Amino acid sequence: MLAVIERARRIPANVRAVSFVSLANDLASELAYPVVPLFLTTVLGAPVAILGLIEGIAEGAAVALGAVSGRLSDRAGGRRVRWIATGYTMSAVARAAVAAATQWGLVLVGRLADRAGKAVRTAPRDALIRDSSAPEAVGASFGFHRALDTVGATLGPLVAVALLAAGASLREVLALSVLPGLLAVLLVRRVHEAPPRRTQGRTAPRLLPGFWPVVAAAAIFSLGNSSNAFLLLRASDVGLSATLVILAYALYNAVYALLAWPLGSLSDRVPRGAVLGVGFAVYAVVYVGFALVTAAWEIWPLFALYGLYVAATDGVLKAWVADHVDGPFAGTAYGIYAGIVGSALLVASVVGGILWATVSPEATFVAGAALAVLSLPLVAVASRVSRPVRVLPR
Repeated sequence: MLAVIERARRIPANVRAVSFVSLANDLASELAYPVVPLFLTTVLGAPVAILGLIEGIAEGAAVALGAVSGRLSDRAGGRRVRWIATGYTMSAVARAAVAAATQWGLVLVGRLADRAGKAVRTAPRDALIRDSSAPEAVGASFGFHRALDTVGATLGPLVAVALLAAGASLREVLALSVLPGLLAVLLVRRVHEAPPRRTQGRTAPRLLPGFWPVVAAAAIFSLGNSSNAFLLLRASDVGLSATLVILAYALYNAVYALLAWPLGSLSDRVPRGAVLGVGFAVYAVVYVGFALVTAAWEIWPLFALYGLYVAATDGVLKAWVADHVDGPFAGTAYGIYAGIVGSALLVASVVGGILWATVSPEATFVAGAALAVLSLPLVAVASRVSRPVRVLPR
């Protein structure tokens, strides 16, 4: 434990501050997230196809906002905190709207506002993490952020289970999710702007050659990365109760939280493409497993492996993007990345819902596994052409 605390002290103070903001926000988000599919389908009576539509639009419709906020934070001289604060505030308000919904259209509005808040804050926040970190430790910083973010994501479902066990309704659980979101807004006050970074040689903002292959690999993979809501519905279909579905989701988040920091740090020492490729391969195995699952007990190891996949990809991809930005261009780079990947996620969730409703639940997962495999050659190409930027100490 002392060794972990000592390692955490080496993480830049600004990265630690924004990581605790994410912890509080994800506690709120993941307290609500596993409840929303059940709320939609059982309380509001929405069909599964509507769930796919809502999740797809929510993930993809705010794509332009991510690109705009990242670019504007660059043009403002790297001042990013205002965008971060605005994004977290929008999400806190959106959760209240979902809790008050009486029909699925209002849930769509709330989810759109929540994801718009995520789009507004994500590119500036990721740029802030990159700008606050030494270049040789960017993977560790992103891994630490994803780990704390996911601690909140692990606590959220556990709080939801406790509330449901105590007799709270699904709507009451959604209403209580507003409180930790408000805490996240307050904690943003501890986050400060990062000092500018000095680059060696050419200082004009630019993307290095390896940037586009990295984004292409992420985009192809994301075309099959449908909403986690389908995993929750699949778990319910094979016999898990609402409480056990939420606990399985908490298990996924716990594995993710445990491994995100070590795997992010590992990507600072070995090629990031190697870590990412393993993650994509694990995803393919997990999705094949969800296609073939027949017994309730099989859900648990699949969710644990799913946590391994996310730990090996989420922060590592963002660190890999950081490797390919030269000059004050990080917000724009992360906006481009979020925009392209968000568009792919929109397609994935909408198509996933259609496949589920018109073909079979298994088809949703087979398609995701196939696209994960197709993305692996692009990861190899990106690894070959990557030439990370060299950054001088501040």
